[in-house]
Amino acid sequence: MTRPEIEFTHFEEFEAEQIPGSTKGRTQRVISKDEETGDFVRVSEFPPGVDTSEEGVQVHDYWEELYIIEGSVIDLELNKEFTAGMVASRPPGMKHGPWKSPNGCKMFEVVYYK
Repeated sequence: MTRPEIEFTHFEEFEAEQIPGSTKGRTQRVISKDEETGDFVRVSEFPPGVDTSEEGVQVHDYWEELYIIEGSVIDLELNKEFTAGMVASRPPGMKHGPWKSPNGCKMFEVVYYK
């Protein structure tokens, strides 16, 4: 097994770190990561007022499965707000963002390559 075994733990016990290459203030708390494949699980956080327009539309070469824990984000291309309780499943190549989060947002994310 290349990931650690973790029993129920509050996500805030994992260190918050700036998301590499992302807008200042966007943080992640990596719960587990497979160093061989690059797959990981995290809680990402948008602080209130963040706007990721400088990043432009995002496209990844991996799958993303997301669940909004609290708060909301607005997809600026779609002009649509996504709120707590909503989920997304994005295959490689799916365009999304940029984002704005007037009141902040926390998301649970599973990222994997296939």
